[in-house]
Amino acid sequence: MDLHGLLDSITLENIMEIFNKYKAMGPVLAIGLPMLESFLPLLPLVLFIVANVNSFGLFLGFILSWIGACAGSILVFLIVRKFGQKRVFNFLRKYKSIQKMLSWFEHRGFGPIFLLLCFPFTPSAAVNVVAGLSKISIVNFVLAVLMGKLVMIFIVSYTGQDLQSLVTKPEKLIIALAVLAVMWIVGKIVEKRMHPKKPHPADEK
Repeated sequence: MDLHGLLDSITLENIMEIFNKYKAMGPVLAIGLPMLESFLPLLPLVLFIVANVNSFGLFLGFILSWIGACAGSILVFLIVRKFGQKRVFNFLRKYKSIQKMLSWFEHRGFGPIFLLLCFPFTPSAAVNVVAGLSKISIVNFVLAVLMGKLVMIFIVSYTGQDLQSLVTKPEKLIIALAVLAVMWIVGKIVEKRMHPKKPHPADEK
């Protein structure tokens, strides 16, 4: 089976069938699949979250998805941070777009990573890699991942596969925005208490 065929076979029905077949391993799979997506970004994270919610209920499915997605992102970040100077990653620094993101992450810290990870279709693998190459502190990155993934997974868990309901049903959009705002405020408060914000060169002019 080629890659395209493999991806086509990953449907909500097939994932639910795997959960039913291996009930004893349910929580391990529920955490493992979102974690695996951090390393293989072509995998459908949204489907994994919806399958977890359908299998374990809204609260537990949300928690298991959040643990897996956060653990995967943090592992990717730590691997890139450790081996970021090696040739396999070093060529990325040559691209201007990567250089801009590196500068943005390093000087803005929590904010941009949090916002990028709040949205379901952001290429979070790219965010994890660039953050690992940057000089952002591990604590700031972990905080942004925990908060950003919480918002994103809550939105997907709350709406299911029907993300369009955020547009068609204003009450869902209001709740999603409220969660985003609360997590943003909490994250910024924690960040300020841990690390005073470094001025960006552009701000000093």
